[in-house]
Amino acid sequence: VDEDTRAFDRILAAFGLPKGSDAERAARKTAIDAATKGAIEIPLRTMQVCVKSMDLMKAMARNGLPASVSDAGVGALCARSGAIAGYLNVRINCSGLEDEGFKKKVMQEAEALKGEVEALEAEVMAITLEKV
Repeated sequence: VDEDTRAFDRILAAFGLPKGSDAERAARKTAIDAATKGAIEIPLRTMQVCVKSMDLMKAMARNGLPASVSDAGVGALCARSGAIAGYLNVRINCSGLEDEGFKKKVMQEAEALKGEVEALEAEVMAITLEKV
């Protein structure tokens, strides 16, 4: 959360740069783009961590204590929610970028992570529901 707040503060600071001359406008635009790209990396990392955490949820559901199998299902739901929250933030941050190459690369990764977390959540929930 703190890292995300700092990234947003950098975007606000960039928007506050002077824009009176052509040189100032160019520097401001460069700063806004750089700050926005930095802000995109944070929710993308959140998505990656959420996807990675699904391995633990699946192991818990398959091999954990019977009394905690529901916890694995809840963990999978939380991890999916975190990943989708990251996905939405990546999308909104990408919407203002003009760097189409960067935007395409990031959105492809975000879409892949979204699909992966949804599939893993379904797997964990199937195991969980089978056991409860």
